[in-house]
Amino acid sequence: MKRATETYTDHMRSASLKFIIMLFIILVFFILNVSLGSVYIPISDIINIFLGSETGDSPWRTIVLDTRLPQAITAILAGSALGVAGLMMQTLFRNPLAGPSVLGVTSGASLGVALLMLLAGFGGGKFVVFNQVSGNFSVIIAAFLGALGVLLLIGILAGRVKSNTVILIIGIMIAYAVTAIVGVLQFYSLKEDLQAFVIWGLGSFANVSWNQMKYFLPVVTGGLLFSAILIKPLNILLLGENYAQNLGIHIKRTRILIIVITGVLAATVTAYCGPIAFLGLAIPHLSRNFFQTSDHMINLPGVILAGSLLALVCSLIARLPGMEGALPINAITSLIGAPIVVWIVIKRSKFKAEV
Repeated sequence: MKRATETYTDHMRSASLKFIIMLFIILVFFILNVSLGSVYIPISDIINIFLGSETGDSPWRTIVLDTRLPQAITAILAGSALGVAGLMMQTLFRNPLAGPSVLGVTSGASLGVALLMLLAGFGGGKFVVFNQVSGNFSVIIAAFLGALGVLLLIGILAGRVKSNTVILIIGIMIAYAVTAIVGVLQFYSLKEDLQAFVIWGLGSFANVSWNQMKYFLPVVTGGLLFSAILIKPLNILLLGENYAQNLGIHIKRTRILIIVITGVLAATVTAYCGPIAFLGLAIPHLSRNFFQTSDHMINLPGVILAGSLLALVCSLIARLPGMEGALPINAITSLIGAPIVVWIVIKRSKFKAEV
């Protein structure tokens, strides 16, 4: 017993050291995200801007404070939220390929935006013009309502179905059905509206302004804090539902809590940033591989840090210095996330074969 306690203590010390290293790397990439882009801004000038000193170049101040800073913060929040959502989904369904999108929440958000664009296009109107008048909040509200509609349906079914596998299948089928409806709406949309929908679907961390951040930040932060109360149930679920039930875990209640928290995190990120691919799937694998543990006491903060770091890296690559515009964030996350998942799956399969 004493030996096991010492081993756990050593493991926590090692994890704490890794946390510190990751925080330092995140800080480095945060600074790089603020300084690098189509316009290079020296670090000294960035420090002066943050300190409130005059730099003599007002456009730099606008670029840093109104564009790059909220974009970097959005990347951190989105990466953290998707990482935690992916971790909880993979634990609940005990499936390494599960992610925030398996419940159909992301597809529901896409349906909400597609409905908005089609309705704005009726009578010869154009969504692009409508959005300029109403502001980006119209897209956010539509995406959020669509995602919450699917989440409500999944939540009701989760309270009536005993098997997690059945819920997983239902979520996937709902996603397929919603995607089909979106396809029909796209077919009847105007060309300008369809282009706007495609651009939204590519994802971006640059859509959240300071005015929208006051809603985005507390919802994501609240979801991350609520996920912390599930650390113990998530660890017990790794041992199987029967074992968890014998230990006094209320399976249905825990399942609904996990689905609701995951759904809110995924819905919020999708509403504000568009459907971000692969982050929720790849980040939990990165965390488990880096910390060499399945303990959620370590993995939960681990995926928050790993998600923040990977999102900042993707955001920086999308805005490589010298480029006039930004690449679609989904193109970067897929190019980075897909090889990561393939590498980890192959690595695990080789390990199991050797054992």
